[in-house]
Amino acid sequence: MSRKDRDDAIIRDILVRVGESENVNQRTLAKELGIALGMTNSYVKRCVRKGLIKISEIPPNRYAYYLTPQGFTEKTRLTAEYLSDSLTFFRRARVQYNEIFMQCTAAGWRHLALAGDGELAEIAILSAREHDVVLQGVVAPGRAGETCLGLSVVKALSALDRPDAAILTALNEPQAIYDGLIGELQPLRVLVPSILGVTRSLEALPSSNR
Repeated sequence: MSRKDRDDAIIRDILVRVGESENVNQRTLAKELGIALGMTNSYVKRCVRKGLIKISEIPPNRYAYYLTPQGFTEKTRLTAEYLSDSLTFFRRARVQYNEIFMQCTAAGWRHLALAGDGELAEIAILSAREHDVVLQGVVAPGRAGETCLGLSVVKALSALDRPDAAILTALNEPQAIYDGLIGELQPLRVLVPSILGVTRSLEALPSSNR
């Protein structure tokens, strides 16, 4: 994610939350956005300078945050842009997972594992139904014992029946999960869609790309 994309995402989230309630404060915003209080203060000041938010003091020593008309317009624009980008991202994901399943079929890897739960795992599961592959389960330690579109979620790859390959489907910390997988499987058998931006092991790359 570029610096501009990150800035837009934080400003969008601030505008959305202020639009939902006047009773927000910077500490609450920082917690909900998952960023430091000082950074939250900086972004709120930026919104004020841009005329997106108005701050009014209310007793005792408290502040109410309001969206200005310009703030409503900007919130709508950023939200629409986010949704458009998200749709583009997930369309690309569907195409790339289809390509990965075709690669697995060509290599004779039929029994597969997914690494990472959430929206990407669901897209991969739906894509897999169009191919002659068997998904053994989803590896997601925080959700072990649950299911994802009917697939069992397990704590570790070792809980599955020796899958032929693993496919990365984690949006959060994909590099760390990939690095863990190549310690359990041959790097060539850990497949990653390019949309995740993971740096792959040299052993997983075609010789022409090394």
